[in-house]
Amino acid sequence: MSDRAQVLSPEKDIELTILMPCLNEAETLGACIGKAQRFLARTEIVGEVLIADNGSTDGSIEIACGLKARVVNISIRGYGAALQGGIQAALGRYVIMGDADDSYDFENLDLFVDALRAGNDLVMGNRFSGGIEPGAMPILHRYLGNPVLSFIGRLFFRISAKDFHCGLRGFVRTSILKLELRTTGMEYASEMVVRSAFAHLRIAEVPTKLAKDGRSRPPHLRTWRDGWRHLQFLLLFSPRWLFLYPGLAMIWLGTTMTGLLLFGPVHFGGLAFDIRTMLVACTSCIVGVQSVCFATIARNYALSKRLVPHSDNYKALLDQFTLDRLVAIGAFFLLSGLVGLIAAVISWGEVNFGDVEYTNLLRLVTLSVTGIGIGVQLILSGFLAGLLAIELSHDRPSS
Repeated sequence: MSDRAQVLSPEKDIELTILMPCLNEAETLGACIGKAQRFLARTEIVGEVLIADNGSTDGSIEIACGLKARVVNISIRGYGAALQGGIQAALGRYVIMGDADDSYDFENLDLFVDALRAGNDLVMGNRFSGGIEPGAMPILHRYLGNPVLSFIGRLFFRISAKDFHCGLRGFVRTSILKLELRTTGMEYASEMVVRSAFAHLRIAEVPTKLAKDGRSRPPHLRTWRDGWRHLQFLLLFSPRWLFLYPGLAMIWLGTTMTGLLLFGPVHFGGLAFDIRTMLVACTSCIVGVQSVCFATIARNYALSKRLVPHSDNYKALLDQFTLDRLVAIGAFFLLSGLVGLIAAVISWGEVNFGDVEYTNLLRLVTLSVTGIGIGVQLILSGFLAGLLAIELSHDRPSS
């Protein structure tokens, strides 16, 4: 990263950096810089306008330098990479970031500054409460993408923000840098909010308007690709919702149905459930156990990489599932399944391996194979969890 404009050397501390990531925004960049500068002049805030350029070739850099904005070159491509580089280069105590497409009103940032001065670490803009101009947000984003992803964010991480993906937001620079954010794409916006919640930062939300952007070309945002990346991020940062809860649900459903069908068919109204349903139920148990094992391993890995916060309750639960216990439980299921299979073979042998009562024998075989599958899963998951828990010698702090 290198400066392309003269680095500002203020006589006193800069309070605010207005940061804009930029990739070929020559059509709108000048208007955005002008609004930001007028805001600083009107409020008499000591601040700077910083452009985090991500490889522009359309004259954006020359426009920014001509308007006396500071420019930093970010060599790593991506929305998140540009913002992270800009935050590192910012001189202000507070940073307000926003897209350089002239959709956000940089001339009216008073509510953001007031909320930051009031002690909040992260101040989110809410476009739904502030007003969205006709044509400013695609219908799919407005009524499906943003509401659904915002709901998932609130559900998974207990964050009260109603507009999870608003690109105009302010924050205390040092607080965000301490989070060590890692994503480089559009999902950076989600990571900032989630990791702020994990760190127990004070998060506030203020209304902001969204205007139709002033570009003649399509936006960098790709609806389905970036929406999927946001959803992926939210799921990966919540092993409970990705693995644990679905796994427990499948175990409960599979165990219940298997228990009901173990000794014969079950009739509900005009419907009959028999061995085929039992096969599905046992499969649900196997998949559910594997999903719960994944949840345990994923949580421990994420905790070791400081991707999720420490939880005393979760740790106390995981401490009960040691390698020895998982292997012991897995061995019990494995041996029980093998005994069941041997019993099935003996039962078949009693009729000289001829015709037998099909469904009863298949019930025993299905239950036995399920036990073997669960046992092997638990044993392998136990050893994998133990392997990941080993502290390699080169990772240990030197004495």
